[in-house]
Amino acid sequence: MAVDVHQHLWPAPFLDALRSRAANPRLDGWTLLLDGEPVYEVNPADHDPAARAKLNGELDLALVSLSSPLGIEHLPPGEAWPLIDAFHEGAAALPEPFGFWASAPVTDISVPRLEEALNAGAVGLQLPATAVQDQEGLEKVAPLLSALGDRPLFIHPGAAAAPGTPGWWPAVVPYVQQMHAAWYAFQAFGRPRHPRLKVCFALLAGLAPLHSERQITRGGQGRGLVDPGLFVETSSYGRRAVDSIVRELGIDVVVNGSDRPYAEAPALDFGDAARHAITVANPARLLTRKEPSS
Repeated sequence: MAVDVHQHLWPAPFLDALRSRAANPRLDGWTLLLDGEPVYEVNPADHDPAARAKLNGELDLALVSLSSPLGIEHLPPGEAWPLIDAFHEGAAALPEPFGFWASAPVTDISVPRLEEALNAGAVGLQLPATAVQDQEGLEKVAPLLSALGDRPLFIHPGAAAAPGTPGWWPAVVPYVQQMHAAWYAFQAFGRPRHPRLKVCFALLAGLAPLHSERQITRGGQGRGLVDPGLFVETSSYGRRAVDSIVRELGIDVVVNGSDRPYAEAPALDFGDAARHAITVANPARLLTRKEPSS
């Protein structure tokens, strides 16, 4: 089963919820308004389920998630929950080949509401990297991570306002910095507390695994010890970066992700075996739940 673990599609209830807001983040028609960022004209076709399904014809499963750079997870609970509930409602009703990641505000940690989304079909939980990039953040969301059990966590870049910078800046600088911090924070503080949790880091974890040599020279540990429960997805990178990550971590923890509609999955051309591993076998290990004990 070919899988893309990282796409975004705003279903109708979520669009309505964004348009109903008087404060940012909000939609005015198809114009997205965020604090500290220029206005963004959303392409309606990008969030048309039928049109997107046609683009996903090569996939058996495309996992969509809340757009964490909107900053919704960090809003006060009274603002965050209506948006998240609307996303869950719409995402659960999307046609094949779509599945979805649950979301949760980090301002109101609620295990029952996470369990409700999981029971509605979510494959796991997405959190913004801004919520898990240090020990304090990981301690705050620990009840949610414990509640996942054998379901995975997906860590995605969060809000990254950067006034006065080129349009590409947020995706290349703060997104990467956030993912880098989240990778090492989970290694240092998250893994000891959640020894069996499967975690997938967007955009190859900001290439953080390639800094293991520096980590060792500065007193860290772990080079050569691959954590089979920590996965990285390929969005916005290409052959050179993915090849470097494979040399560091091995191919078994690399999974296919596109960030569609903002990017496309890389054409890696590593051969049929590698393609099967990245698009089929490795996502299956990330997403498959354990069979209950008899």
